[in-house]
Amino acid sequence: MLRFSVLGALQIRTASGPAEISGDLQRTLVQTLLVSEGQPVSGEALVEEMWGESGPGHQANALQAHVSRLRRRLRELEPDRLASRVTIHPSGYRLGVGEGELDAAEFIRAVRQAESSGPHDAADTARLLGGALALWRGPVFGGFPGGTLCQLAGARYEEYRMRAMELRFDAELRLGHHSSVLAELSDAHTSHPLRERFCEQLMIALYGSGRQADALDVFRRMRRHLDDELGIQPSPALRKVENAILSHDPALTGDTRIPSLLQPA
Repeated sequence: MLRFSVLGALQIRTASGPAEISGDLQRTLVQTLLVSEGQPVSGEALVEEMWGESGPGHQANALQAHVSRLRRRLRELEPDRLASRVTIHPSGYRLGVGEGELDAAEFIRAVRQAESSGPHDAADTARLLGGALALWRGPVFGGFPGGTLCQLAGARYEEYRMRAMELRFDAELRLGHHSSVLAELSDAHTSHPLRERFCEQLMIALYGSGRQADALDVFRRMRRHLDDELGIQPSPALRKVENAILSHDPALTGDTRIPSLLQPA
């Protein structure tokens, strides 16, 4: 079995270790087929993804040559596999990937599972998402985004990563781990200064760590930033956290017996 990784530089792992896919066009071809989630990709879309507006004169032949090269490479990596992973369909080309073989698919599955969990599952959710987030080795495709299809997929994976971080921080705060997630939350808020959920969570973590003044200062700076950058005021959810801190609301404790401010966004 092969394992494909796109949450970082494109990587294919075999039983004996990592395998190289050489050449930008080959990497783009593999990435595009992987992010199609098992659906065929038309030849026209692959040509656009691989060459953009500077495609070769005989595009169909050039694409077929690259597909054949990819087939040979995958056959070398799986000599015992009877059928080729790359198949041709009336609607285009498809790369067969089984369950557990693509890191992005496993990551999204974990996030969706976490989204369906309740507040009493906080410990399991924190462990699940901690493992899922560990799948990320760097920027999607290693900062080699390819064409439009890969860029859209990369943006979707990145949004799932943000969601996974939010859900994991919620779970950790429910468990009372305010101090242990402070550094990560501070980094997340600094890296995504307009994402209000990270700001809410950082404020709660600071308050739970006995730093009420710092929590309120984070709110004031966020309010100024939103006004300067977007000309808007903090959301009702963010203002609710500020009011809870000012009133020492017990909902900030993370105790699952108390209605929590940590509700899904």
